[in-house]
Amino acid sequence: MLSSEEARELITLGRRSVMSVLEGEDLQVEGDLKERFSQKRGVFVTLMTYPESRLRGCIGIPYPLYPLWRGVIEASVGAAFRDPRFEPLRREDLGRTVWELSLLSVPQEVPKDKLFETIRIGRDGLLVEKGQTRGLLLPQVPVKQGWGVEEFLRNTCLKAGLSPDCWRDEDVKIYRFITEVYKEVEPWGEVRRVAPGTYP
Repeated sequence: MLSSEEARELITLGRRSVMSVLEGEDLQVEGDLKERFSQKRGVFVTLMTYPESRLRGCIGIPYPLYPLWRGVIEASVGAAFRDPRFEPLRREDLGRTVWELSLLSVPQEVPKDKLFETIRIGRDGLLVEKGQTRGLLLPQVPVKQGWGVEEFLRNTCLKAGLSPDCWRDEDVKIYRFITEVYKEVEPWGEVRRVAPGTYP
């Protein structure tokens, strides 16, 4: 688990990576930071408007493919510029956007006959996989939407571009994961850990 200061370092790195793209400059990452955040982790970055708390972008890497420092950079740049649901972030948006950083455990497959007894709303995120097609929703989503387990499953299927009942199909795999979530109180401000199941 990260300290608030470590989480703030990573979110600041994410902000710097977005600024470097906007300014057309190369991002310089300190060797000490690379060393301290070298563990490979799945990571998602969610951008929210401030103070309205509307979604502004969300992109991530579900599996531990990159060292944490690089994953934060990739996810931050992706959320800012590559989420097809939103216009790319502009320089003037930075002061009206807060970063939310989610660190993922390695996804674990859930047997189909144990979905409803295993998946817990507020604790688990879901990943639906059919061949090369995947869809993922973070644990924050069903809490904010007021969904039960079946609604969560259906909407994760929809996120993958599949039919809402695809979770019943034999060739579809369901994975669960848990997250550590850290969020800025305000743009460039204090970073706090979000308790599981609360997700304001």
